[in-house]
Amino acid sequence: MEKKGKWLRNEKKARTPTELSMVTELQETSIVLTKPFSLRNESDSEDYNGPNLLHRILTIFKSVRPGSDLTRFQLPPQFNFPKSQLQCYGESIYSTASDMLSKCNTGHTPLERLISVVAWSISTTRPAIFGLAPYNPTLGETHHVSKGNLNVLVEQVSHHPPVSSLHATDEKENIEIIWCQFPVPKFNGTSVEAQVHGKRQLKLVNHGETYEMNSPHLLIKILPVPGVDWVGNVNISCIETGLAAELCYMSQSFFGFRGSRRLIKGKIIDSSSLKILYEVNGHWDSTVTLKGRNNAEERVIYDALEVISGLQAPIVKDAETVWPTESALIWSALSQAILRKDWEKAREAKKAVEERQRELSRERESNGETWVPKHFILSQTKEGVWDCLPIQKWVPVSPIVTL
Repeated sequence: MEKKGKWLRNEKKARTPTELSMVTELQETSIVLTKPFSLRNESDSEDYNGPNLLHRILTIFKSVRPGSDLTRFQLPPQFNFPKSQLQCYGESIYSTASDMLSKCNTGHTPLERLISVVAWSISTTRPAIFGLAPYNPTLGETHHVSKGNLNVLVEQVSHHPPVSSLHATDEKENIEIIWCQFPVPKFNGTSVEAQVHGKRQLKLVNHGETYEMNSPHLLIKILPVPGVDWVGNVNISCIETGLAAELCYMSQSFFGFRGSRRLIKGKIIDSSSLKILYEVNGHWDSTVTLKGRNNAEERVIYDALEVISGLQAPIVKDAETVWPTESALIWSALSQAILRKDWEKAREAKKAVEERQRELSRERESNGETWVPKHFILSQTKEGVWDCLPIQKWVPVSPIVTL
């Protein structure tokens, strides 16, 4: 989707010539918003890439050694999906066909609420497309979208290393979500594994409960069978109730002989007694069931077809108040070129964004300035471990909305 509008951010005026130039340049720029990843997006991959995809991937990785950290690795536009990684983080929260988040709040018992949190956590896992990756966000880039009473804000709070912070609030339900994401992609010879570090918190304020969890890792297999899947262990715990869940995301074996992909297994336990209360089984892209240890009763707690299929792109309700730091605006020229498969213009657009960021960095350095996030307080708790704290209690309503 594209929408044009003239606007100037009055509350935070540009401080440097480069920032002022960026605002002026973006005033007549189209805002490009594309559909989120869903169960039916994979068939659309041909709309975004060029021919001979696997051949091009193998050509690129000839120059990369196994074990290499790919954090600073820059992909050509032909390998980019037309959106930023910040948008992907935000979409996993606000792009759902059913309200999984409110269900977490309506459970009558701590156990019912934990089960709903487990289902909601699974709903944030979205299919990816082999051979395509979102843009690496620029420093200070934001993505801000509202859905009903839920307002979601993501900011790139560090560029090297790439740390993204997410804050989402629902004043009606009194729910708060805080994420700090720090992906570390590494090349392993025949695959790339992006380990997603960082803490995720879901706070049900009415119940005085905070649920902490982590993210699965993204595994991109190049040989012998190309594919992409989420793998690894996810732990969900509530300190206040002592209830916890242990989930394991599993992929196919090296040669693809382990049956179906996107398998998820796990258990719900009472951490105080270590008693297993339920077993979790299924596939995160279809259905996930819950079965009690003391009886044969089994019920579906998550249905991906109902939750993450047929998702639509957000729309712009008020272009004049969209922030200049908005992902869909910063990358709009590149996204338009990719959608049109104009790779020459795509390369120029990507280079322009990168050069603007380098110029801003040079100006800060020459002025002796240290960049700080606008919406979060970022801290390093220990080597390689990052944490973030939202500055505002409630995320404001966004001019970009989704139904």
